[in-house]
Amino acid sequence: MVEIRHLKTLTALRDAGSLVEAAERVHLTQSALSHQIKDLEDRLNCSLFIRKTKPITFTSAGKRLLTLADELLPMIRNAERDIARLAGGETGRLNICIECHSCFDWLMPTIDHFRQDWPEVEMDLSTGFSFLPLPALVRGDLDLVVTSDPEPRNGISYLPLFSYESVLAMSKHHPLTRKKQIQPEDLAQETLITYPIDHGRLDVFTRFLDPAGQEPAQTRTSELTVMILQLVASGRGVSALPNWAIHEYLENGYIAARPMGEKGLWCTLYAAVRSEQAEAEFIVDFLNTAREITFRNLTGIKTA
Repeated sequence: MVEIRHLKTLTALRDAGSLVEAAERVHLTQSALSHQIKDLEDRLNCSLFIRKTKPITFTSAGKRLLTLADELLPMIRNAERDIARLAGGETGRLNICIECHSCFDWLMPTIDHFRQDWPEVEMDLSTGFSFLPLPALVRGDLDLVVTSDPEPRNGISYLPLFSYESVLAMSKHHPLTRKKQIQPEDLAQETLITYPIDHGRLDVFTRFLDPAGQEPAQTRTSELTVMILQLVASGRGVSALPNWAIHEYLENGYIAARPMGEKGLWCTLYAAVRSEQAEAEFIVDFLNTAREITFRNLTGIKTA
């Protein structure tokens, strides 16, 4: 009666917290997902979660199926990995370069999980802050680049990991906290704190300030997210940062944040790989592991 697709749907609903986001994660329409859950409830003759609760509250029957899913789905995935190896899956190399200063929090657990599952794959990690990683990817010096700044290049495929909102972080006492959303001209008198990256590769410039012909009064840089947030909290400036990277600081009341523009400044993080390797078993598994960990642990992200 209970099928694997049902278990995947329920775990997506638990992890996403809403029908809309869960439907995106399992690649269904919201209507199809609702129908699938209703069909399962009819088969079992019981409700699996309480409607119109936020976050979603599961019934005892729903919790029991989630326990089953947490036991069974990892076993299925491990079996699929083993079969891929037996079928001649690649045992090559995965040299990763990261262009995202705030991504280490989810990337390191991803690497740890991946090493356990693919111990035969040689791995290395570097940052792309001091060199251009995409040409190195084309040459074969790198195998995967995590970036939010895709550049069209022959032989390179960009595989989306997740989408996130870049918000303006500021002191709790900053005058801009009185606004519901930030406009480009609001930064004309501000010190904007950024990572030490060329402005042409920062979304706050290319997609927010530059199109409006605006620029901040001053800019300063820091390589560490925690240092940027300390400067922001002490009123030394404002900073455009991923919503998930500052969630804990917002929850604890250290800083405030506001969306940029009427619709918010939404960005997508990609894994760039050579097209010839885009379907390699260990590459695909690494990306699936990254998505699972990010959607389980990060707040405010969406399916790209």
